[in-house]
Amino acid sequence: MDYYTFFVTVPNFEEGTKIANLLVENKLAACVNIIPNLTSIYWWEGKIERNNELLLIIKTTEKNCDFIIQKIREVHSYSNPECVAFKIEKGSKNYLDWINEL
Repeated sequence: MDYYTFFVTVPNFEEGTKIANLLVENKLAACVNIIPNLTSIYWWEGKIERNNELLLIIKTTEKNCDFIIQKIREVHSYSNPECVAFKIEKGSKNYLDWINEL
């Protein structure tokens, strides 16, 4: 079984909570952490933008990755939301087994 961590930025706590609840309630994610007070500086539509955001850290299995990307696209307020995944190479067996219970 392969496990993944997604990073998704959101504009506010309400949207982050909405997405986190959606993913956990639908068993697409075992856990979503919401990290506040993130400053993002990025190119957008030809200029440099700077915004305060929150970061969602989503833990899941490989079988749910495409569904998570789809759900993020459906409910996120950004036209091009960050939704990137990183394969978990190592981890506590007990924690990874818990993720696998999805």
